[in-house]
Order: sequence, then C-alpha cells, then structure tokens
Amino acid sequence: MKLVVPSPLYKKSFLEALREYQREEISERDIRHDLVPLYPNVLAKSFETYIKQIVDASKGKYLPKGFVAHTTYWLVDCNEFIGRVDIRHTLTDKLLREGGHIGYDIRSSKRKMGYGKKLLALALPKAKALGITKALITCDESNIGSKKIIEANGGVFENSVDMGEGCPRKLRYWIQR
Repeated sequence: MKLVVPSPLYKKSFLEALREYQREEISERDIRHDLVPLYPNVLAKSFETYIKQIVDASKGKYLPKGFVAHTTYWLVDCNEFIGRVDIRHTLTDKLLREGGHIGYDIRSSKRKMGYGKKLLALALPKAKALGITKALITCDESNIGSKKIIEANGGVFENSVDMGEGCPRKLRYWIQR
C-alpha cells in the first residue's frame, strides 16, 4: 500500500471507484464531494487531461477564485485505487473553518478496513515536506469514522464550529509533526 501521484496507470480502478461513489445514496455531504460531479464515461475519454489538471493544481495553476494550491495523492494497494488525499498548501479563512489542510476519502467498497487511517498516516509526512508542520483537519460531527481516523493519527481536538442552519457542525483537529 502506498501513496502515488495520480496517473493513467490507475485509470480503470479509479473509474470503478468513481462509479461506486456515484451509486451511493446522495446525501448533503456527498453533494459537496469533489468526485461526485465527475462522470466516468466522460472522464474515461479525457483522463490524461484530468490528471494534468490535478498536477496543475499542485502548482497553483488555473485554480478557481478562492482556491489554494493543493497536492493530490492516490492510495493504491496492489495497483488498485483505494482512496485519495488532498493536501492544501495554505489556508484561507474558509478552510480554517472547514476543510483544513488535509481532506481525504476512501472508495465505498474499501471503507472500515483501516485504509483511512493508513491514508492519513502516509499523508502527514507529505504535508510536512510541503512545510506544514501543524496540520488542520476537519470532519462533520456525525462522521464517526473520520473522527476516529484523525484521532488515531494524533489529532488533538480544538473545537467544533457551527456551520449554520441545516449544516452539520464541523470538528476541528490539529496534528503536529
């Protein structure tokens, strides 16, 4: 199991994972999920362009207004895409409230198998290499799995933030390395 830079080598399993994400029951949390708007059939035809966009984002190129440079890694096991992690190089006021430095997810069929804990453990040295010695990670108050992953990796709870009516509270943790 390792973190890799996104690559066409993992196209087939990435697209399978994307289909899994989209078969899940759509909840408010999933609607905001970065992968939900991607369409596997369209992406299959322009996968190399998608990979280039990921690489450009790590260099701060062509980002939408309000976005920060962020490096994406994929967790693979036996050449199968398991999940991904985004490491945001800096924080905006919005990211300080929700999102933080590190965001991650595991494909549906691989959850509750310890991959999330391993993914975050592998991402922390990558964040440190980017100069992030104290990383902010947030999760929905109701996301018990993510809360356990963060705490298992040394996350120290700072506070919870009210995100407004109809939105789940965000738990904010810091991990220092």
